[in-house]
Amino acid sequence: MSISGVLVMNKPAGFTSFDVIAKLRGILKIRRLGHTGTLDPMAEGVLPVLVGSATKACDILPDETKAYRAGFRLGCVTDTQDSTGTVLATSEVTVSEEQLTAVLAEFVGELQQIPPMYSAVQIDGKRLYDLAREGKTVERPARTVFVQSLRLRSYDPQTGEGSVEIACGKGTYVRTILHDVGQRLGCGGCMTSLVRTAACGFTLEQSHGFADVEQIMAEGRLAEVLFPTAALFASLPKLRLSEGQAKAYRNGVKLSLQRLHDVTAAERYTVYDPAGVFIGLAETDRDAQVLRVFKTFEER
Repeated sequence: MSISGVLVMNKPAGFTSFDVIAKLRGILKIRRLGHTGTLDPMAEGVLPVLVGSATKACDILPDETKAYRAGFRLGCVTDTQDSTGTVLATSEVTVSEEQLTAVLAEFVGELQQIPPMYSAVQIDGKRLYDLAREGKTVERPARTVFVQSLRLRSYDPQTGEGSVEIACGKGTYVRTILHDVGQRLGCGGCMTSLVRTAACGFTLEQSHGFADVEQIMAEGRLAEVLFPTAALFASLPKLRLSEGQAKAYRNGVKLSLQRLHDVTAAERYTVYDPAGVFIGLAETDRDAQVLRVFKTFEER
């Protein structure tokens, strides 16, 4: 039986998300791996890795909220918006903690954010970071992002250095927020460190380093440390089907909503067979009053 589920990794600094997958393929001896969202090379922290049939979940995750702990330095602007880039400008910092806290509050909620040039966003088929490395700057349309919370953890007004905690939605660039906060304060700013503390409902405390995974493999315990694929969809309501309904679902047959007991007003559900085994996702068609297969996760 093939192994599937979610391996929560603690990505080290200096690795791309693809580097993590490549190294894990060597450790796990499994080719079918994927991740739930990229982290910049300088970033550390939570990177859920999808194993086996769980890779089907890559583009349909219901919980896109991620949490970070980020360091910053005011009075410094770089071309990458973080401390790995070339310094473009410096200035004296005369920002109090009260002033900084007030400006941070302006960056909570729905925001219009312009992606940084050093990013994987594509413009006319080209990655922005490729254009940036060629010394080019192009117009980037602003994108709507959502910041759930942004809290100051520490700040030294003498050095302009500190750290924040942020929870935000998909596509949000934390370094751009810190850059924009610096611009709003009139002194500029850049990100100096980034640790993702939570993603897809998983936390840093649940993550593993490469050495941990090598030990786990040596002890033959991989299946024990994988979170079930269903954990990715914990925010969705559950439907447990009868034996006949489960058979119909597996065959792609639509089910009558009137014959299902656990249906609510939700549009999408996790689906379980009579034994409580997760078999996939389903969505409702209210006009036709049926439940149809959205994605199955059983190996065929």
